[in-house]
Amino acid sequence: MFAPRADAPTLRHSMSPEIFQKKILSWFDLNGRKDLPWQKSSTPYKTWLSEIMLQQTQVTTVIPYFNRFIQVFPDIKTLAEAPLDSVLQHWAGLGYYARARNLHKTAIIINENNGEFPQTVDGFMALPGIGRSTAGAILSIAFNKSHPILDGNVRRVLARYYAISGWTGHPKISNELWKISSRYTPINRCADYTQAMMDLGATLCTRSKPQCKVCPIRLSCLARIEDKVKILPTPKPAKATPVKNIIFLILTNELQQVLLEKRPASGIWGGLWSLPEFSSYPEIQALCKQQNMQIKSVTQLDEQRHTFSHYHLDYTPFIVQIENPINNVMEANQSVWYNLEQINSLGLASPIKRLLKTNNKRIL
Repeated sequence: MFAPRADAPTLRHSMSPEIFQKKILSWFDLNGRKDLPWQKSSTPYKTWLSEIMLQQTQVTTVIPYFNRFIQVFPDIKTLAEAPLDSVLQHWAGLGYYARARNLHKTAIIINENNGEFPQTVDGFMALPGIGRSTAGAILSIAFNKSHPILDGNVRRVLARYYAISGWTGHPKISNELWKISSRYTPINRCADYTQAMMDLGATLCTRSKPQCKVCPIRLSCLARIEDKVKILPTPKPAKATPVKNIIFLILTNELQQVLLEKRPASGIWGGLWSLPEFSSYPEIQALCKQQNMQIKSVTQLDEQRHTFSHYHLDYTPFIVQIENPINNVMEANQSVWYNLEQINSLGLASPIKRLLKTNNKRIL
């Protein structure tokens, strides 16, 4: 019942794959998470959607977004036929917006394939935004096909279990962890096992304050035996986080409208609506002069910081009120005047939405 994969390499450890699987699954039967929204009336669509949302995002954060998203886009056809703006609107706040764009692209591809998902890892990896681990998770959970996974939680569990030093994202160490994951992934009950390993890392074998005393594999965990739990897995080599400085223009007119721009499809906040960006106030003055917009008043707000995964964004908002809105600032629907009451219906980056709401009275 708990047989190892036939293609798994032989790796030395005191606990056999069969016993490892049995302990993990026994723990899961008693303690695993089985009432998550995507587990209720589970479908391949729900599994795929949840796995994309869970990339680099914790379960507690994903749950409310998943519940709202599934109400608006209950199936692959509805999602595929929806405008990207609508998808981004309902994704706003969850971050890593490339996931939403790839989700929409994939939905269109699947819908054109009569709603049928791929049945192989290579087939899933050919879809936008899906890597080997996500492909394995979807195939295991949605289709009960045995494939190893190696998300952040599983990396942490296995790196500690084998007391593997070094950053787990390094190709050499990552390859070693993939071999270990393959060795322990069972043929049977692979869906439960996959969920169990993710749950174990998320609830017991956490980054800080792991609950080793109740871990089902504690007796053979080399990190615990060698007193290395606190230092494993090895953190990614630290780099100085770069800082980008910009000015956000909150341009308002006498109709109490704000000018918004649609960001490029790729990059930060790709495809979302945002405020025009400048590197200096004279650039704003030049824009207003070029567009024949008479500046009525200017208010400089305090500098704020928004942190992305790879840099800090320090931004200073300028509220600039003009006397006459000119339509020629709009270019191919990439710049549009909006009433503040409309912002809840737009796919706005969360910091921008928060900025506009916080300064609503100043703007009006």
